[in-house]
Amino acid sequence: IRTYNFPQNRLTDHRINLTIYKLDQIMTGDLQPVTTALMTYEREQLRGDTEGT
Repeated sequence: IRTYNFPQNRLTDHRINLTIYKLDQIMTGDLQPVTTALMTYEREQLRGDTEGT
């Protein structure tokens, strides 16, 4: 559920509404921006699920 747009050097993850203009770096192994955003999203989802209990 990601778009890899090489002409624009852009990665978009549609699940978490993330757009990064560093596709070249991500493709060479610098996954830190993506993993950080995914972990942040997961934490927010877990907090939202437990706030009502």
